[in-house]
Amino acid sequence: MKRLRLWLLALVGPLGGLSLFVIGFFDSSIVPLPFVPDLLLVQFTIHHPRLMPYYVLMATLGSLAGCFWLYFLAKKGGEAMFRRSAGGRADRVRGWVQRYKFLGVAVPSILPPPLPFKPFVLAAGVFQIPMDTFALALVIGRGLRYSLEGILAIYFGEQAIHYLQQNKPQFTLIVISAIVLIYVFWCLLSRKSRANPQRD
Repeated sequence: MKRLRLWLLALVGPLGGLSLFVIGFFDSSIVPLPFVPDLLLVQFTIHHPRLMPYYVLMATLGSLAGCFWLYFLAKKGGEAMFRRSAGGRADRVRGWVQRYKFLGVAVPSILPPPLPFKPFVLAAGVFQIPMDTFALALVIGRGLRYSLEGILAIYFGEQAIHYLQQNKPQFTLIVISAIVLIYVFWCLLSRKSRANPQRD
């Protein structure tokens, strides 16, 4: 893993944040690159801590662009394309995405490999999850994941990489908990605004 990280850093390092956008796009759409965006973000942040928010933004936007490409492709490709991707998990993925919508995309977006993510993106497109919900779930899910990685890189340097590799379940649980709290808070605000509409 360290050799791969150093090789990628030498290959795309001169591109800086743009490389995170490109790799994030490919990882979320065409060519799976498990943990490569994460490791590069950590490495870039170690060398340039002040640019951490920029790196997080570029990695998140790259992933968002790749997921949107799959989303629109799925809307055209139909359910058959989704089922080929999801395999035997198709019905469970469909049920999760249709029932939870926001959480159905946000939670899988931060799960570590080898847990699948693309079937959830395809399901969102095929089963017409609203685009704004889809985008918000991805921005929050990926944004939180990359932000926490950047913070770890600032405070712990190279040790952050070892932590992420050895504590994937704990790290994932922290991000999922944060997403659920944000979702609950958002639902409470929405319910309150519906219960107290503004009067002219």
